Amino acid sequence: MTSSRMNPKVDGFISKAGKWKVEYEKLRNIVLDCELTEEFKWMHPCYTFENKNIVLIHGFKEYCALLFHKGALLQDAHGILIQQTENVQAARQIRFTNVQEIVERETLLKAYIYEAIEVEKAGLEVNFKKTTEFIIPEEFQNKLDEIPALKTAFAALTPGRQRAYILYFSEPKQSKTRESRVEKCMQQILNGKGLND
Repeated sequence: MTSSRMNPKVDGFISKAGKWKVEYEKLRNIVLDCELTEEFKWMHPCYTFENKNIVLIHGFKEYCALLFHKGALLQDAHGILIQQTENVQAARQIRFTNVQEIVERETLLKAYIYEAIEVEKAGLEVNFKKTTEFIIPEEFQNKLDEIPALKTAFAALTPGRQRAYILYFSEPKQSKTRESRVEKCMQQILNGKGLND
């Protein structure tokens, strides 16, 4: 690994890391050995092949991870890829709780990284669910049926904005909470705004 391929922003990220500093350094060395370009995106070390995102290093309270941007397309012969939530369609993680796990899996991790590079070289794409395939929660559907202007405004939103609302309204287990979320967002939808606008 040559220091010329190391991004100074990643140096800063690792030097400021508290909990996962040693793990980040080891993961960084493994990924750089795979001849990827080191960048810094979304406030994390990101590794690319011909300007295509391959893998990201990130940490959480309970674990740190390698996140494969198109992990859903990997074979995962060892069953180690994790889908963060049911709504994550493309990305998959390999999680670690200590540096020893990383050291023991180094050869395996490189095999997954090289497979991810091959997926990119082949131009493979993840088939994302269309917005129309998401189930609209009953509480929101009732409002769409009751208020034609709301239905029209919702239909005018981009598919991504529609999806964000559907997922947000679907999250709570209790109907009362779903109703409350719908009520709070109705004016924003009528104004043609997305959930995070």
